[in-house]
Amino acid sequence: YNTPDGTCIRDYINVVDLAKAHVKAIERLFDGKMKKPEIYNIGTGKGASVMEVIKTFEAVSGKRVPYEVVGRREGDIERVWANPALANKKLNWQAETSFEETLLSAWRWQEVVNKRTK
Repeated sequence: YNTPDGTCIRDYINVVDLAKAHVKAIERLFDGKMKKPEIYNIGTGKGASVMEVIKTFEAVSGKRVPYEVVGRREGDIERVWANPALANKKLNWQAETSFEETLLSAWRWQEVVNKRTK
C-alpha cells in the first residue's frame, strides 16, 4: 500500500460511540424535524493503519501481537475513513472514545470472554 508504513488505513470506532450515534439518529427520526431521509457517515474521521493498530494494541495491553505481512488483497483500497461532519451537525454527535481506550476496552472484553469459556 502507498501509505506511510505500507499497511492499509481504516477508521476504527468504539462500539459505544457507534451505539450512541444510532440512538441520536433514531431520536432525530422521531423528533419530526427531518424533512427527507438523511444518511450519516459514522466514524472518528481519523484513519489508523493496520500497523498502528498492532503497535497501539501492544502498548495498551502489554501483549506482543505476532503478525505476518502478506500480499495485498485484490480490490482492497489503501485508505478509507469516515467524514462524520453531517452527524456532528445534525445529530450533535461525535466519537468520544480515544483510539487507545477503544483497543484497551476491546482487549478487556476479550479477557472476560476467554475466562468465561474456560
